[in-house]
Amino acid sequence: MESLLRVLIVEDSEDDTDLLVLELESGGFDVTHRRVDSAEAMRAALDGEKWDLVISDYSMPDFSGKEAMKILRERSIEAPFIFVSGTIGEDTAIAALKSGAQDYVIKGNLTRLVPAIRRELRDVEERQERKRLEMQVRLLQRFEAIGRLAAGIAHDFNNVIGAIMGWAEIGSTESPAGSLSGKRFQTIWDQAAHASDLTRQILAFARRQFLEPKNIDLNALVSESVNLLGKLIGERVQVSVALAPDLEPVWADPTQIEQVLTNLCLNARDAMPQGGNLRIETAKATIAEVGDPLSGFAKPGRYALLSVSDTGTGMDAITLEHIFEPFFSTKEEGKGTGLGLATVYGIVKQHNGCVDVSSELNQGTTFRVYLPVGTGPAEARARIAQGSVRGGTETILIAEDNEGLAEAAREMLISFGYTVLLTRSGAEAVQLFVEKQDSIALVLLDVVMPAMTGPEAYAKICAVRPDVAAVFTTGYSAEETLGATTGKRPTVLQKPYGRKSLGQTIRMVLDQHR
Repeated sequence: MESLLRVLIVEDSEDDTDLLVLELESGGFDVTHRRVDSAEAMRAALDGEKWDLVISDYSMPDFSGKEAMKILRERSIEAPFIFVSGTIGEDTAIAALKSGAQDYVIKGNLTRLVPAIRRELRDVEERQERKRLEMQVRLLQRFEAIGRLAAGIAHDFNNVIGAIMGWAEIGSTESPAGSLSGKRFQTIWDQAAHASDLTRQILAFARRQFLEPKNIDLNALVSESVNLLGKLIGERVQVSVALAPDLEPVWADPTQIEQVLTNLCLNARDAMPQGGNLRIETAKATIAEVGDPLSGFAKPGRYALLSVSDTGTGMDAITLEHIFEPFFSTKEEGKGTGLGLATVYGIVKQHNGCVDVSSELNQGTTFRVYLPVGTGPAEARARIAQGSVRGGTETILIAEDNEGLAEAAREMLISFGYTVLLTRSGAEAVQLFVEKQDSIALVLLDVVMPAMTGPEAYAKICAVRPDVAAVFTTGYSAEETLGATTGKRPTVLQKPYGRKSLGQTIRMVLDQHR
């Protein structure tokens, strides 16, 4: 199979140029070439096109190979530079190699030309791959530092937002229908919910989201998501889907993977303002232990591959270096938060997967998401029933160290008819549970509290009464940590939460515990 080769030939003789092209074509290359014989013509050629290789005569009447090589290197172009000359001697050839040429070939013996070109093209590809991997390592280190800072801020911010949302929802519920005060409370809640979405994206980027992974059918998730995304993507974009048969389930949080697919599709839509083609594919994939460029970014093994490709504007190399950074955006100011791709990156990394991207200006972009396969059949997705929230008369013990959020949670549960016992620490919750264990139906525990965490408090409570129901609330936490501490799959309510989500979760867990 012929390999496409774009060659810039610095040569004053058309006949010698034709001989070079013939030699390359006989060596298996599909050659696109341009001949130049002056500095001005060479600069114009470098400005106008991208070249894989430069072949240059050493000595010409009005131009020299050394000048040509200098022009090429001044522009930091990594294309191999090979001298082909009939006049170059051994000393001159050695000097040329020292000054930056990759090789030299005598015009009277071109048999070395094709092997030399193939070797140099391989070297260029290896250097580019090394640079790409080094860039990703630097990116990982930068992300780790930003992620730690972002997670700490987001945790505290979530408590504040949660209290605002709670009190706003209580005020809205207690206001007369259609009243001005009710509308104002709803506006406060809407704005707090928007802040909550931003915080959630920051936590996703920082890899501090609470995950509820299970074996999921990726093909089914893609099909459901595409149906829902139709209106957001718009009629100008033609969407095609290719799903691999017999795809193994992936071990992932379905809500988070939906977020990944949504962000990638919307990003593709924005790259095609005049319309275009969006293709979503799934496939089986393997990351090998040795020789695989992705092995440095995900554990070797079996993966499901989710690809999202567009025919949009594409990206240059500089943009590609920054696309996963939070708040980096190529969109106009005011359009987008710059968190979409950062969120994708964080979610996939937290799932122990990896993201690869390829793009060229005006040629489109492809994102490839690798997700680890699971070890069992796909599980049905549990969804909380919508509609009105059913309350109850049971007694709920709350442990929450943030005063504003604790009071808001207390008032929300009281509004549903529950009796509420409020504590501000894990130790206080354990002590109160020991005193009133027979009357308490459920404990609502913040995961992160000083001195004694929610999971630690729950372990002590279970030692007193193992059958007590529990719901954990968290701004961010590791699913593995919770599971290891409690010894079971916990029910988790993500902060910030509202009155409805709190009421639905509490009722669901109580009913399951009957």
